[in-house]
Amino acid sequence: MGTKSSPSDIINLKLILVSGKTAEFQFPSATTALDVAKYVFENWPEDWGNEEKADRYEVLRLIYQGRFLHGNVTLSALRLQQGKTTVMHLIQREHLPDSTNGDQKRKHKHDNNQEGTSPDAIASNTNTNSTPGCCDACIIL
Repeated sequence: MGTKSSPSDIINLKLILVSGKTAEFQFPSATTALDVAKYVFENWPEDWGNEEKADRYEVLRLIYQGRFLHGNVTLSALRLQQGKTTVMHLIQREHLPDSTNGDQKRKHKHDNNQEGTSPDAIASNTNTNSTPGCCDACIIL
């Protein structure tokens, strides 16, 4: 990537597109997710083709362990193992959910001793300040 770093400071990333096409890249551990997206955009692998290439790097998003990585997250903050290859997905998405202080927790209203309660009744008790979750009776706090 143009910055000097020791070999032990290098993170190997295998990026997967929605189509299933893959490519491997190496980055210093201080590289941010936005820097990765920009580098990949500017060095788009030929075998990925141009039909899947975004029109600008700002819409390229990394997904690691089921979570979108916000642009300022560094690879070192993810505690990736150096010398091992880490797999991430690369997708096009305009906006991401707001980052939170810590992990978002899913609270399943229907799992909290509410057997026999209809999903409609449970859904009506949800907090209106919460984001809908995986079902009508589930919220993300």
